[in-house]
Amino acid sequence: MAASQPTILIVDDTPENLSVLGELLQPAYRVRAANSGRRALQIAHGKPPPDLILLDVMMPEMDGYEVLSALRSDPTTRHIPVIFVTAMDATEDEERGLNCGAVDYITKPIRPLIVLARVRTQLEVKRARDFLRDQNSFLEAEVARRMGENQLIQQVSIHALARLAETRDPETGNHLRRTQEYVRTLANGLKNNPRFSAYLDDRTIDALAKSAPLHDIGKVGIPDYILLKPGKLTPEEWEIMKTHAELGSNAIAQAEKDAEKPVAFLAIAKEIAHYHHEKWDGSGYPAGLVGDAIPISARLMALADVFDALICRRIYKSPMPFEQAYKIIVEGSGLHFDPDVVATFIREVETFQRIAQAYAE
Repeated sequence: MAASQPTILIVDDTPENLSVLGELLQPAYRVRAANSGRRALQIAHGKPPPDLILLDVMMPEMDGYEVLSALRSDPTTRHIPVIFVTAMDATEDEERGLNCGAVDYITKPIRPLIVLARVRTQLEVKRARDFLRDQNSFLEAEVARRMGENQLIQQVSIHALARLAETRDPETGNHLRRTQEYVRTLANGLKNNPRFSAYLDDRTIDALAKSAPLHDIGKVGIPDYILLKPGKLTPEEWEIMKTHAELGSNAIAQAEKDAEKPVAFLAIAKEIAHYHHEKWDGSGYPAGLVGDAIPISARLMALADVFDALICRRIYKSPMPFEQAYKIIVEGSGLHFDPDVVATFIREVETFQRIAQAYAE
């Protein structure tokens, strides 16, 4: 028998009816038979599943309506078309069968040509529906693949840009990855806080994490004699160093202009680059913003960046013990940092430690 033949399951508690339908269908189709509703469900879950079921309504123990309900409630069998075959020929019986989800309704005694025509029609409909479902599945998979590919390209591009700044300051090492994960941790810890919940949805948190590595992109514009100086900067050199915030923001703003449509993470990256050195009390730079005037994205980045700078070696300093860095962050609540951001840092301090260890130099 050809493997491509459709499989039809006939279900009837009367052996004579099974025999009549089987003889009628077998020349063209692969036929399975069941003499009870429970046996029909077992076969329907087998391999291969039937392409069509001819189902008697009046059966003992489990009637056709119960069988159809069980088929429709199971994701693995709900798409198998069912034709009721029954001696119940009242209009309300046919309406009930169709309302329950049957695709057609054939009354007994059966007329062979009618049965064959309706079986053929329903199999053609099923083939068309299966084709569309397969096409939709393929298209969904292709869209997901391309989106994943685009996101990967985006992430690689972001890190490539961020590495530009890092190559100017080679001792930062895994600073980008650590600060990225610190920002993600803070954002997730704050998303249910009433002050932050309207802003910190899952999509924004993802954009924040993607954007974080660009926070110091402006350092590519700072001369080496300042950026790599091992000692303390002079007041004039410090003023030049501070311009990296605006340089980075301007570079990202130009990238935004070049884009054909708004890119969410670029808008956030621009905020972070521009304002991550602002302080809660207004003593930061470049704009001297105070409190809630500082974008949320920059407030998170500020804590992540300072914490990482404290615990890591820099060309101008040795690493600080974790406990000492923790104390400085806590003491900066309400001065350098948003108090709620510090409170989240305190709650998530073990996560910060794990991140620092996972991406250590």
